[in-house]
Amino acid sequence: MTGPILSVRDLRVHFPVHVRGGLFGRRVPLKAVDGVSFDLTPGETLGIVGESGCGKSTLGRAVLQLIEPTAGDVIWLGQGIAGLNARAMRPRRREMQIIFQDPLASLDPRMTVGQVVGEPLRTFNPGMPREELRGRVKDMLAKVGLSPQMINRYPHEFSGGQCQRIGVARAMVLHPKLIVCDEPVSALDVSIQGQIINLLMELQAEFGMSLIFISHNLAVVRHISHRIMVLYLGRVMEIADRDTLYRAPRHPYSKALISAVPIPDPDLERAKQRIVLAGDLPSPLAPPSGCVFRTRCPLAVERCAVETPELEDAGAGQQVACHRWRE
Repeated sequence: MTGPILSVRDLRVHFPVHVRGGLFGRRVPLKAVDGVSFDLTPGETLGIVGESGCGKSTLGRAVLQLIEPTAGDVIWLGQGIAGLNARAMRPRRREMQIIFQDPLASLDPRMTVGQVVGEPLRTFNPGMPREELRGRVKDMLAKVGLSPQMINRYPHEFSGGQCQRIGVARAMVLHPKLIVCDEPVSALDVSIQGQIINLLMELQAEFGMSLIFISHNLAVVRHISHRIMVLYLGRVMEIADRDTLYRAPRHPYSKALISAVPIPDPDLERAKQRIVLAGDLPSPLAPPSGCVFRTRCPLAVERCAVETPELEDAGAGQQVACHRWRE
């Protein structure tokens, strides 16, 4: 396939929230995702980073149509899928899977590992012979580093890292073209995080699927991603390839995030200049006018309060949403 496997255009997800005020109160839109656009090519990993509450997980679920977008287009394999009902989306579900943040909570405790991993096969291939299904489940368990003899065990018998491997096997058993990884290693120990990340990269090299990797850990995102998108209050601040973003970030928010990434060398870690942002993340119920980052930005000027910056081409595939990025 030539061109993007997934195209997202001006995607918005607004949740109506009832707030107090007046006699009966009023409804205010919570702008979780507010005008996000990007492309994803076959075999590519797009990392999505930002503080908690910036809309990363909502964006991932909206792409999969697990949350209905308020506006915008999601184009999957050349066809628009935004707003499709469950019946129309069903044939596309086998091509798009998700790995969740909490490995144990995402697995049904009443089902064996074989039933958990085999459920997608039973759903989309109801006529598959039992032995063939069982064989495919065992093969996938082996690919994610688990013994096929574990097929009759239950999730509570496994560690957190093993449960996440089961979640990966379930997502991969249909050989999808896209997997959304929603902070898949944040609940795991550091040593186990590396194992799961390497596993995902090995499976991607073998099967060629695309990944959307959501995380607040920029060190992890740098290791696995080809390109990185920085989100703040539901808007894109910057998009660039991995090396460009870490070497020469253009947006003040990107610079602050990268300055917080620890360096293994203790001398370099002590010598580096940390950028500390002022204030807290504003409420998405009442985002700042103009540039949503302006209330914490050290470069903010009057123009930032009245004019929303659009993504501009900064060269080398880098795009920045900042009025003053050239400075």
